[in-house]
Amino acid sequence: MMCSVYTTTGKNKVLGEAAMSKQEYFKNALSDFTFEAASGAAIRHLADLGYTAKQIAERLTYPAPYERVQRAVWEHLVDTGVLLLKEPGSEVQKRQVTYVKEYGKYGRASLRQIVLADDGKELPCWKKYCFQENNKEDFSAFLVERCMKSGEEFSYAACDFGLRLKKEPKKFMDALQVLDHRQQDYILGLPWEEKIVYHRLNLRMRDIVICLHENGWECEACYFGGQ
Repeated sequence: MMCSVYTTTGKNKVLGEAAMSKQEYFKNALSDFTFEAASGAAIRHLADLGYTAKQIAERLTYPAPYERVQRAVWEHLVDTGVLLLKEPGSEVQKRQVTYVKEYGKYGRASLRQIVLADDGKELPCWKKYCFQENNKEDFSAFLVERCMKSGEEFSYAACDFGLRLKKEPKKFMDALQVLDHRQQDYILGLPWEEKIVYHRLNLRMRDIVICLHENGWECEACYFGGQ
């Protein structure tokens, strides 16, 4: 006679793992809520003022792990458009094409095609520029001129810092030595992803890109938007 033995060990194990997973979820959610309530607004405010992640971590009323501060700064820069995770202009989904009538110098009428976003605002036409390493003076002058013409909001530099740091960390760190300490802190204080990302060419990043390029770092590409 054979007897069948029913065991609940496997079932209990699954239930236990589910309970642990749920407990971990709520634990992380509580941790995120506490971090946001204590430091979130302060981190974003200081980041907007130009402080590096290192400086922000030193100024927080409630101490937080440096890695969390770095991530919070990164997410804020992405949310505010200072950092783009995709090529400038490629994120637009809803848009429409229309035409506007313009008049030339001698009163001759012509039609110009424009692209509108779903909110009716005209979208910029993005242009990509690549530069050779030996054109140092031309690069600096061109970058300043284009940033002034397009405006900071429509000027970006492609950054491969995350890729270089992963591939050749020592060479990457050596290359940053041409920057001043605050510029180095800014670059090293961001958790760069291992892909090309795009940083707005505000004054800080413009100076960083120009300095690196003048010292042999080949700029991946720059993007400028205009009508």
